[in-house]
Amino acid sequence: MAIRRRRCRWRRLAGSGGRTVEGCSLGGSGVSFPALSLWPGRTVHARTKPFTHRFGYRIAYIGLDLDRLDDAAATSRWFSVGKFNLFSFHPGDHGARDGSDLRDWALKRFAEVGVELDGGSIRLVCQPRVLGYQFNPISVWLGYGPDGALRGALYEVHNTFGDAHTYGVRIRSDEDLHHRATKSFHVSPFFGVEGQYGFSLKPGDDRLGLSIVKSVSGETDFTASMTLIRQEATSSSLWKLFLRQPFSTHKTIAAIHFEALKLWLKGARYHPRPTPPSRPLTSARFGTGSVSE
Repeated sequence: MAIRRRRCRWRRLAGSGGRTVEGCSLGGSGVSFPALSLWPGRTVHARTKPFTHRFGYRIAYIGLDLDRLDDAAATSRWFSVGKFNLFSFHPGDHGARDGSDLRDWALKRFAEVGVELDGGSIRLVCQPRVLGYQFNPISVWLGYGPDGALRGALYEVHNTFGDAHTYGVRIRSDEDLHHRATKSFHVSPFFGVEGQYGFSLKPGDDRLGLSIVKSVSGETDFTASMTLIRQEATSSSLWKLFLRQPFSTHKTIAAIHFEALKLWLKGARYHPRPTPPSRPLTSARFGTGSVSE
């Protein structure tokens, strides 16, 4: 079964100062994906070994077309690229994190897992900066071919120590949306760098879902998921999002440390931070079977 194709058309966005911008669709419903869109939703984390610990909270992501950041910046007075604002996106927060071109970085990572986009678009779904503060536990990069077919996905993971690592996969059919990779990056000090991840990606016109199941020797010990629902980005919707979820990125980092404290009080084993992996990317394989650890 083939991934749905993307169609492009022109539409006028409210709050864009009268500008007409090009939007693209994954096909099917014909819903447009503009340069900037809002993706609020919820994340849930559950630990199952050696004890049960579960929590969830609301999150606020944005979606960006990397080729049209200028259009994204023009969408609303409450959103900027590379500048302070209520919501903002700073290229230096992602990729090589040195301000270099994000598309070039993504193309290199895609190529490492056998993905060639042939000039197709790249969309980044991530948490924005809110009043200048940003922390992204995971950002999703989606790479498309010229025909709009989804060809690959990158999961850019950050930990609270300032390290980053990327997991990537080539997508040729819907079956490839379920893939596995060896865990090679230290995320939580209460888990060792062992086992494997099982990813399930659910891209769609108005909804994006991602679930991650961590297992060691075939036994699941942790699951995480996020479900995001697309909304149009306008000055009004950005302001309402801030009122509903003020300081959302601050809340993310606070929740991480608060839940870590509860794990420590429950007696979870502490794992010191190891040396980060020398390679910036770990390749995932499609399917639900095991990968060598």
